[in-house]
Amino acid sequence: MTRRSAELRLDALLRIAADVIVERGFARTRTADVAAAAGVSPSLVYYHFPSKDAMLTQAFAYVAEQDLARMQAVIESKASPPEKLAKLLRHLAPSGRSKSWAIWIDGWSEAMRVPELEKVSRRMDLRWKEALTAVITAGADDGSFTCDDPAGAAWRINAMVDGLAVQLTVHDKVLSQKQATDWVRTATAKEVGIDPAALA
Repeated sequence: MTRRSAELRLDALLRIAADVIVERGFARTRTADVAAAAGVSPSLVYYHFPSKDAMLTQAFAYVAEQDLARMQAVIESKASPPEKLAKLLRHLAPSGRSKSWAIWIDGWSEAMRVPELEKVSRRMDLRWKEALTAVITAGADDGSFTCDDPAGAAWRINAMVDGLAVQLTVHDKVLSQKQATDWVRTATAKEVGIDPAALA
């Protein structure tokens, strides 16, 4: 197997593993399930992953990195802090039964039992909070925002988003996506001292 073909197969396996995890959950996903879904032998899966936990952790990281890449593009853009904050909220917005939120929520639960997954999920989650903190700090520095505690504001915003995402993902139709988005926008605007309309 060439290095290039191994990389291509790894990418495909991670995509398939993520789909299987969404369908079966972290706790019920077996290496054999991923191999069957990919149409390959279990030995090929073990070629890439030394254990089931390693496979699950890398699949989680694969999905999370896609989310973080979109976040990074916003951070590196030339948009103003309010524009960046609005875009980040759109990326973070609770969106019901999405593949990304299903992976994050189930991953957090499984991380209580899998140390390797806990380390990766914590690192990925902190990157979101650090990005929000950086944007809020930049806005406070240039006068766009009024916020004495950018890090605290970022954690509170993230906590609200995460909590609403759990409700939308786990409890179907308990509230609307629009309602959740409006609540996040209103709470965020209060945290940074601006009109919620500026984040629309």
